Amino acid sequence: MASLISGLEIEFGRQAGAALAARFLEAEEVDFHWDARLQERWLGSYPGGDEADFELDRVRVLGRINGRWFVAVMIVDGDGRAHGMLGKRSFGSAKRARAAFADA
Repeated sequence: MASLISGLEIEFGRQAGAALAARFLEAEEVDFHWDARLQERWLGSYPGGDEADFELDRVRVLGRINGRWFVAVMIVDGDGRAHGMLGKRSFGSAKRARAAFADA
């Protein structure tokens, strides 16, 4: 997050950096959370809709973004690309986040 803010400040000025970073995070929430994962665990397959050749999985992830720990359930394809997020919980400590991650 600090790198994102820094780059945006260089491009758009110091005042705009944090606000733009928050907007980027909101718009690309799935990708940011997938990229910020520190641990992951496969939970099972996910019905991918009408496309029979397109298989998706549910994956629980543990990670940290902007100083906050999170546990989320992501929808991921066979190539490791995130397609969605079913839910996310935020935590102030690694201990609480790791406990939630373990409770699958």
